[in-house]
Amino acid sequence: MFQAKVSDLSMIQETAGNLLKMFTEERIFAFYGSMGAGKTTFIKAICHELGSVDYVTSPSFALINEYSTVNGSIIYHFDFYRIKKLEEAFDLGYEDYIYSGNYCLIEWPEMIEPLLPEGIVEVRILETENNSRLIDAKKV
Repeated sequence: MFQAKVSDLSMIQETAGNLLKMFTEERIFAFYGSMGAGKTTFIKAICHELGSVDYVTSPSFALINEYSTVNGSIIYHFDFYRIKKLEEAFDLGYEDYIYSGNYCLIEWPEMIEPLLPEGIVEVRILETENNSRLIDAKKV
């Protein structure tokens, strides 16, 4: 179990690094949180920690963005907020990404929960007082 309180943005990079150190073998991370909780911001920090120098944005309309790392690895970043039916995930070819062995960072995973494999890392971001965030993560 991982838990961190992020009280300002200067802490986010270190927190992302600590999360990755805690889950060194896992590649699928599902990010839960309300709109504006900081899912994309945290994913940006994770991508940086993984060695990506690409511009990281939420794939709200494309559903998936692909980022490269300096060592030639690929990171997949999903945003399933606008998905209406599970069939849309199949049309996207989500299985090819999820089972690729590459990092998969998923925003709004609740929209495709029945399709998620076991052994993913569930990351919950909760807004708390003074604009702070509580980040809880566990393998499920």
